Amino acid sequence: MRRRSGVRVLVWLGIWSAMYGALRLGDSLTAVARLPHWFQVSVPYLDTVILYLILVVAARAWLELSAGKLRFVLLAIIFAGLAIGLAGIVVFFFTGASDKLFHYNNLLAACLLATLVTVVAVPRLAHMFLVLPDRGALLVGTLVFAVEALYTSVSRALGHRASTIWDSLGFAVFLFSFGYVALQMVFEGERRLLSIEKELAIAREIQTSILPSGSPETKNLRITAAYHPMTDVAGDFYEFIPVDQYRVGVLVADVSGHGVPAALIASMIKIAVQTVVPCAHDPREVLGGLNRILSGQPRDQFVTAAYLWLDTENRRALYSAAGHPPLLRWREGKLERIESNGLVFGVTPEPEYPVCEMHTNPGDRFLLYTDGVIEPENARGDAFGDYMIEQVIRDNQSRPSSELVDQLLSAIRRWQPASTAQQDDITIIAIDVL
Repeated sequence: MRRRSGVRVLVWLGIWSAMYGALRLGDSLTAVARLPHWFQVSVPYLDTVILYLILVVAARAWLELSAGKLRFVLLAIIFAGLAIGLAGIVVFFFTGASDKLFHYNNLLAACLLATLVTVVAVPRLAHMFLVLPDRGALLVGTLVFAVEALYTSVSRALGHRASTIWDSLGFAVFLFSFGYVALQMVFEGERRLLSIEKELAIAREIQTSILPSGSPETKNLRITAAYHPMTDVAGDFYEFIPVDQYRVGVLVADVSGHGVPAALIASMIKIAVQTVVPCAHDPREVLGGLNRILSGQPRDQFVTAAYLWLDTENRRALYSAAGHPPLLRWREGKLERIESNGLVFGVTPEPEYPVCEMHTNPGDRFLLYTDGVIEPENARGDAFGDYMIEQVIRDNQSRPSSELVDQLLSAIRRWQPASTAQQDDITIIAIDVL
């Protein structure tokens, strides 16, 4: 059992059939005589409650199969049935008369049955107002139930008492037809869910394949990357652009949102990176080129990015970003936040991306990351933030970059309550200058 709309129809159908069965047991003197005395006394009250509320449960079961304006009609019947039912139950509890308002309940039931028979019987209406894989079985069951109900009503009006076996058989036919359609819906939903899961698994494999398979071998650099998506597919992306054994570019990007839409744009970035490889030494040109390619993306999907160019031969680094969290540099026991930001991708065709030039020293440590690192909150609602990152870096300054990344991920998990799931994609790239 899952709490989804495709399964709720079976729950309401079960309650409906159980109420019907309870009424039939209540009508059997033999069955009632076998009950404890205290329960025998409560049978009339139970019967009255069920008689007034079974219509509400029936309409609620149909609501799971309905669409469009029919839903509003069913909701109106449900609320009217509740009002009549609760009033009738209160009257019975105070006066002992169970049928004071029951003619109103019968009238409402007749309106419901007439509406449903019309909708199910007319193909165009069924297509508009019902979500059914196949209406044939339900049509048969509903018509049998309607004919039986009409027969019973006419018999009573003429003073004849129809056998309850016909009522039971009519409801049984309807119950099986309704249950058959409900199971069809559940199985169809399961097949669709399995199909989506398979497609997501394939998308996950594809996305994993577009990420670097390892860190580039660059002299005097040790690079460690960690990538932890929140869902099967993610909007984070990172790429290395190695030019030779001394020079490499490092790109980190973060697409707003999660799931498939964000992952598709992240895949676009992978393709776009290939066009900027010739200007990998110029962060301004790299970000500008990516922005031009991504400027046609949907306006509600924003992309932030950071690009770091490292030249170990000349001990030089260039950095620029597009609305991204700052680059962190650890040098001689001090953490520096380097911001050199332009606009996020897709806002304007030709934004300006300022470039920060730095001299690198042995022992320097750089950290590029997405906002999934700084945004997790603890039980008090405090974000992990730059302060906690600095604490982790400071506590692990003598450890290699791979251990620093592991410690940082562990600290983020400890910061969040154990019951809280990951709220955003996390990407971390730590670079040690040797």
